[in-house]
This record gives sequence, structure tokens and C-alpha cells, in this order.
Amino acid sequence: MKTAPPLPAADLDHILTHTRRYWEELRHGRIFVTGGTGFFGCWLVESFCQANKGLDLGAELVVLTRNPAGFREKLPHLARRKDLILHEGDVRDFPFPAGAFTHIIHGATTSGAPMAPALMLQTISSGTRRVLDFAATCGAKKLLYVSSGAVYGRQPSDLPSIPETHPGAPDPTNPDSAYGEGKRLGELLCVLAGSSTALEVKIARCFAFIGPHLPLDVHFAMGNFLRDALAGDPIRVRGDGTPVRSYLHAADLAVWLWTILFQGTPARAYNVGGDEAVSLGELAALIDRLRPSPKGVQFARPPEGNSKPSRYVPDITRAKAELGLNQHFRLEEAIKRTLQWLTTKT
Repeated sequence: MKTAPPLPAADLDHILTHTRRYWEELRHGRIFVTGGTGFFGCWLVESFCQANKGLDLGAELVVLTRNPAGFREKLPHLARRKDLILHEGDVRDFPFPAGAFTHIIHGATTSGAPMAPALMLQTISSGTRRVLDFAATCGAKKLLYVSSGAVYGRQPSDLPSIPETHPGAPDPTNPDSAYGEGKRLGELLCVLAGSSTALEVKIARCFAFIGPHLPLDVHFAMGNFLRDALAGDPIRVRGDGTPVRSYLHAADLAVWLWTILFQGTPARAYNVGGDEAVSLGELAALIDRLRPSPKGVQFARPPEGNSKPSRYVPDITRAKAELGLNQHFRLEEAIKRTLQWLTTKT
């Protein structure tokens, strides 16, 4: 596993600046995180460490990981910290860590995981049940469930952005719906647990993102485009470039996730993502323009004349109105910052 550089100090300062007033409730607390070695997890772990040190919270973070040695190799600057404990285990059957915990973030199982649909569904459901069983025994007060915009199913092409109240759902006859259906079930399991206990369950429905630690070798278009840019190749678009997406920088993502954990209304879902819609063709062209030596964009096929492009864009009105959250880094700036980190030497 390749060693990654620390996150930029400016990004960590940004997160702390916009969450500083919420951290007091974690003073001398303990937080348990699943999925702590993935894209989201790296940001949550490192921003926790920044806040814990900067605010002298005296808190402790326990990260569930199947591969502690891999975590230490990837993030040696974090693995040496005394306030960060690596707990080995699989999310589906991990041994419960000893002692009481005040907070839990369940972020295991991302849509980028190379996993068969049946195993994906089983992992999400079993893992969520295991985390909820642990929450019941450790005395946790708050739990953040990291869900996905996939719970809405296919976004109607005439709906500019999808709100939390949208009644859509994944197609249960399509095996590719396993991730979205699993996240829907996970939300329900968490809400049911919160309705019968004192546990405050918070739900973050996450869309598309950019930033350090984003995988470059799975099916995320943004990651694939960045990979091509770094390799000095033309940006390759697998389709016709018409699908529309929006992206939130991971520094803003961390602000949103911490804020929802600390301040979100229990059993209420919040969309998490950017509001700057862009087609994949436009995105590829922008990344090509922002790298030192543009090489152009290649499309796998031309657009179909009468087809309407697919969309995956959240309506973030609720997060803005209720929690004061905003997208601070616009897309071009987010790409520049990410490219700079990706070319940083460890």
C-alpha cells in the first residue's frame, strides 16, 4: 500500500474553523469509526486528530480496520498517535472494543468497493446490525450513518436536483441496485434503533466528491479523469459525456459530516454534495485545461440525439437552511487543490 502525504494544513484548518464550536461535546469522549481507512475515513480521522490536538479535547478515536498494518503503511503520520487506536476486525462480525463510547460514525462499505451485488447487500446489512448492537452496549449517545444518494434510485432527467423528500427508489429487479437498497435498509435499521433507545441517529446521504485520497482506479469518473491527467494521457470519457454530476471537495465534506453528527436532527436525512452541476464532458475538459500540459479529451461514443442525460445532483437546501452548511470550494478550485496534493511527494 502506497504511503500518502498528510492532508494539506489549509484544508485541516478549514475544517476546524467551520466546526470549532461543536467539538466541546467530544471533550474526554471516545468515538468509534468504521470505514476509517477509506476516502471519507482518512478525512474524518485526520480532521479529528487536528481538532483533538488543537482544542486539547483529551478525546480518543478507535478505527475499525481489517488491515492495521496497511493503515500504518498508508498513513504513518497518523498511526503513531496515542489518541488513535486501530481495532482489527470486519464490520460484519468485529469484536466489540472495550469500554464506553460517546459517538459512532458508521461509514464502512463504499460504492467503490469491488464486490458482488449479493455480498455488497449482505455486508451493508450485517455490518449495520453489528454496529447498532455495539452502540447498544457501549452507551453511545450519537451515531452518524453515512448513507448515499443511491437510495433515491435513478434521478428523473427533468428533476434538476433531488431533495430528501423524493419518493424514488432503486429498481429491486436490477442487481446493480444492491448498494442503494442496502443503504436504504441501513437507514431504516438505524432509525428503528434510535426510536426504541436514547441513541440519536443522524443520516448523511452522500453524492459525489473530489479531494485527496479519492480512489483513482475504480468506477468514479472524477478519479479516472484525474488518473489520466496525472499520467499525461488524454482524458478518456467512457460514455458520451452527457451525464450530469456535482462535486463537493472533501474538506467541505468533512465539515458537513462532523456538523451532521453533532448538530443534525435525529432520524432526519441530509443530502451531502455540491450544487454546481456539470456534465462529465465539461468536467473532463476542465481537468484537461487545469493540468500543466493539456492532451485533449476522448469520448467512447457520440451523444444520442434524442436521449436525455442522466443526473446525479443533490438538492442541498435542507443542509444549508437547517445547519448553515455551504460549499466553500467551487469545482475549479477543488480540482486545483486535488491535483496539487496528488503531485506532492511523500
